[in-house]
Amino acid sequence: MFCFSSPFGRRERAAAAAAAPPPPPVEAVPGPGPGPGAAPDPLSPAAAAAAQPCIVVVEGPTGAAAAGGDDGEVRTAPRAEPETDTASYSSSASGCSVTSSSSSSSSSGCDAGADEDGEEEEDEEADEEGGAAAEAEGQLEPLASRRGAPAPLPPLAACASSSASSLTASSSASASASPAPSPSAPGPGPRFKLLREGDVQLCYLNHTRTVISKILSSKFLRRWETHRLYLNDACISSKTPSGFMERSVPYSSVEELCVVARWDAGHRFCVRLVVQDGSLLLQANNAYMRDQWYHSILWKKCIFKYRNILKKSTRPEVVLKELKSLVELATSTPLQDECVTNAPMEIVSRLLEEDEAWTSRGGSEQLTATLAPLLANTAPSPALCRFFSRHCAAHPRSPAVAERLTPVAQRILKHNVDFGKFPHMRRLVQDYICALHMQNGGDEVLRRFVASIHGPGSSCPHPRVLPNLVAVCLAAVFSSFEERRSVEARNETQGLVLEHADCQLQCYLSVLLTVSEYDDWRPGLAQLLQPIPFPDDALAHEPFIRSFMPVMERIGKDSRCEVHQLVLGIREGKEGWFHVYCPSSLACVDEGELWCSMLEILLHCCCRRKRFLVQLAKRLGACLLLALRDHTVAQEALCLMLEWELLTQEDQKMQVVTTLQSTASGREHYAALCRRQMHLKELQQQKGGPRKLTLPSRSTDADIARLLSCGSFGNLECLSLAFTHVTSACAEQLIKLPSLRYLNLWATQFGDSGLLMISEHLHKLQVLNLCETQVSDKGIAALASMTSLRKLNLNSTKLSAHTFERLKQKLPALQEFDVRYTEAW
Repeated sequence: MFCFSSPFGRRERAAAAAAAPPPPPVEAVPGPGPGPGAAPDPLSPAAAAAAQPCIVVVEGPTGAAAAGGDDGEVRTAPRAEPETDTASYSSSASGCSVTSSSSSSSSSGCDAGADEDGEEEEDEEADEEGGAAAEAEGQLEPLASRRGAPAPLPPLAACASSSASSLTASSSASASASPAPSPSAPGPGPRFKLLREGDVQLCYLNHTRTVISKILSSKFLRRWETHRLYLNDACISSKTPSGFMERSVPYSSVEELCVVARWDAGHRFCVRLVVQDGSLLLQANNAYMRDQWYHSILWKKCIFKYRNILKKSTRPEVVLKELKSLVELATSTPLQDECVTNAPMEIVSRLLEEDEAWTSRGGSEQLTATLAPLLANTAPSPALCRFFSRHCAAHPRSPAVAERLTPVAQRILKHNVDFGKFPHMRRLVQDYICALHMQNGGDEVLRRFVASIHGPGSSCPHPRVLPNLVAVCLAAVFSSFEERRSVEARNETQGLVLEHADCQLQCYLSVLLTVSEYDDWRPGLAQLLQPIPFPDDALAHEPFIRSFMPVMERIGKDSRCEVHQLVLGIREGKEGWFHVYCPSSLACVDEGELWCSMLEILLHCCCRRKRFLVQLAKRLGACLLLALRDHTVAQEALCLMLEWELLTQEDQKMQVVTTLQSTASGREHYAALCRRQMHLKELQQQKGGPRKLTLPSRSTDADIARLLSCGSFGNLECLSLAFTHVTSACAEQLIKLPSLRYLNLWATQFGDSGLLMISEHLHKLQVLNLCETQVSDKGIAALASMTSLRKLNLNSTKLSAHTFERLKQKLPALQEFDVRYTEAW
């Protein structure tokens, strides 16, 4: 057949085009292929086609486009000024590409030359007769472009920028494609769940060049089958192996994969798989499902390819190039599934387990830099953790430690929930912290790292960081002392080993010291350290105790009760850090200075109570020693023991008195005690005085002290301080009234500390009015020891329902109570 230049009917031109031999398509030519055992350059067009989609421009010779044969090729006539571009995804044998064609109002690849006369009837006949073979080819342009209207962009054009492809712009004038750099993260666009199975319509197109095969593959005789396909690791199979899917389709046999953006009116949402002798068309219900099938098959095909290549490759440079392509594919695919990170992680882990060629510093740094983007949003596998740990231990001053492993350690500390299940992650963070400490200015480097995971604000937004970081440090301390014990048991040369162990120990103690500097972390740190979490040989190790002292000093001197109280034992009979740093303890290395500072805070804040002093009396020797050294707080504690008669043995009382009289400050404290004791004895012995007393509304704590010091009140049973200016400090005077039965503190500034004191001394109290006072659950809970209470007014206080229920159980004699305007009301 010859094609004349003179215009004639569309039907004749279509017939002439069908009879003409098909010209070969012009595709993007990849660079020189790799040799045996080599991998393509990840920056070359071949590697881009192997790992991810790229644009392939397919054009035919000048003149009408050939439309013969169901070979799956798309041929278009050249256009001088394209108006609208249409794109479809396709895949080469090693990856995927995007086939782009341009449509104009004057010519298109479907009609093989527009009718110059513009006769509409002739166009319709050509569409019906000559269009069958062209559409059997998988022609991409819609019918609208044949009428001169610009073809709309296909739905997948937006997905192309967010898939695992390196999209490149092609010019119709030059008919060439140049690959652009791939994005490091998926851009805006739809996201897809990885399909593993699903129902789909399926059709097979034969690529033979016979007229009969063309007719059978036309849209009028095309046969569609319904199959439930399974996307396995190595092939695509059907639940019912019959018809077109009688045999499974291995991924290695898929030569091309593309999305048909426009098909015929009945079958528009199709994915095309080009195999050796034909094409499989997979039809979905909508464009989203079509794209989901496309990306899922593409992902399975690429992972199958990378798994085989990396399994057979032995050269490090080849492996690195393939790993870069794999990481780029995993970080830029629009699929959102755990398999997107798990599959590459599995491949890399198997590679590290089977190949030990990455022990050198250069190879280890290159591999770490390659895998860093993959670990930005996922936790490392056990094999990767062991690899990174070896790198930190063997090359602690490597730049990759601070540059590449810092995000990995930060993510582990922020997201881990159980180191017991993932000990390899804890070991990695331990080795990473140790490597940071061995760099220049190690303490400052560690400080900056802790600051980076805390954040710039006053409170850390990540609640898991503190317990994870403390768990890492505690486990490292245990490991250090276990190593020390094993060295001593083997009687080896201990010099270098113990020096290395001390260096590691100091590293983790520096982290705990930095953590204690943050106010928001200090309560949690104190709670984690309250049950002493270190082995006994650590408490007997003087360098460890001295290094850990600043941490406990910050906790013990904190002004918040919920912090400094945690230096005591977690329960009665259990020792805490207050007992560890006691002068009578073997762990005391500062002659009791830290213990005295803790004691001062506890006595003057919230522990001026009998129970605490009873426990302190068991360590009477420590108080006596510090009182002899003229420590005021120890002398105050001894005077309180005498005043409240906590020392039952006469020898102990005489020893305390002798100790107090041995120093000038002690004599002053003892003289004040004697004056109080004489007055207290007089009050107890005198039975005269008023039985009821009401103070004026402007009375203060000083007024009560003066009143009780100048008269006889041993018979006082009823005292009203309602609407006065008294505070909790007046409790020291109230406990001197042994016969008190009724106490009214309505609308005063009386608080928890005063309530704690009177609850321990005024056990005969029967009526107590705390309406509109400052008391809360902390002080109200102590009323459980006042078993004689019959009437209790807690109106308008900070009482909770839980505390009130427990209080009722503890007070069987309670007959009347008022809890209005509280949570218990």
